[in-house]
Amino acid sequence: MMKIYDWFDGPYPARVRIAIAEKNLQSRVRFESVNLWKGEHKLPEFLAINYSGTLPVLELEDGTRIAECTAITEYLDNLDGAPTLTGRTALEKGLIHMMNKRTEIEFLDAVSVYFHHSTPGLGPHVELYQNPEWGNRMRDKAVRGMRYLDGVLQKQPYIAGDFFSMADIAVIGGLVFTKIVKLEVPAELEALHAWHKKVQERPSVQNWMTMSGPAPV
Repeated sequence: MMKIYDWFDGPYPARVRIAIAEKNLQSRVRFESVNLWKGEHKLPEFLAINYSGTLPVLELEDGTRIAECTAITEYLDNLDGAPTLTGRTALEKGLIHMMNKRTEIEFLDAVSVYFHHSTPGLGPHVELYQNPEWGNRMRDKAVRGMRYLDGVLQKQPYIAGDFFSMADIAVIGGLVFTKIVKLEVPAELEALHAWHKKVQERPSVQNWMTMSGPAPV
């Protein structure tokens, strides 16, 4: 049995929850809530688990802990020796990692900076320093990132090529974040909108939507 420290509807935890469902690992995972809105991820008790104070974190039965969405997904995807999200060949692995990183830098992480610097974010106990000007610049960068991704999807069905991968999950995480900060995806980005509608129909994404229902008590 594996343990995942996360928060039920967080954009970054969403990435790992979708990966878990893609790999049909739900029965092997137990979730432990760390309340982002109460700043529990920044308390000494959790910093002892993950120095970065970020979610999610995977904990194995032997106590080994793996943080960062990409690293966790790599581990989960290779448990059965048949990776489907991180690439099978050297070329697939390279393209997926490239597009995953670009998605993080140009879109997902930019929305995160906007959230933490230009909105109330997670509240005064967590947002100890804010630079609204920087946050607004990152908001604009996120929109440029959306335009880039739209251009990619005009040429191929998924973010890294012909099949659904970790890179697509990263974009889903970014779009989860846009809902939180009320950042609209421009209507003219038709390829991105069509892709989003398509991937929302995947059982793994439907599963995440179900799991991210009412907040736990």
